[in-house]
Amino acid sequence: MDKMMFHPIQSKAVLSPKAKPFKPELQSSQKFAAHLQTALHPQGKLIVSKHAQDRMQQRGIQINESHWKQIADKVLEARQKGVNESLVLLKDAALIVSAKNNTVITAMDREEARTQIFTNINGTILLDQ
Repeated sequence: MDKMMFHPIQSKAVLSPKAKPFKPELQSSQKFAAHLQTALHPQGKLIVSKHAQDRMQQRGIQINESHWKQIADKVLEARQKGVNESLVLLKDAALIVSAKNNTVITAMDREEARTQIFTNINGTILLDQ
């Protein structure tokens, strides 16, 4: 009988093309975050938290529409400069405002504000009118 000979067939290794690592563009995510904030909080409008509403009512703090507009404009300007939490000093009141969330967190009259220590703020807006 004939001897059978086996000759192994050599195959080349299968190489898959190298995939590029996924690197999300930081700029794109920042643009999305800005659009999301705009959609959630229309520019020019501040949200007054329930806590701040209660404090304003308890302390008799009245802020007219033109002052709210001025505060909102300055908070927007502060946010563009990187401020997250700000102290807004008015002639008769002091407000803590989250520029990041466009929300008034709390309010007090200026007399009460004189005895306070304000922490966790990184900007102050003075509107003594």
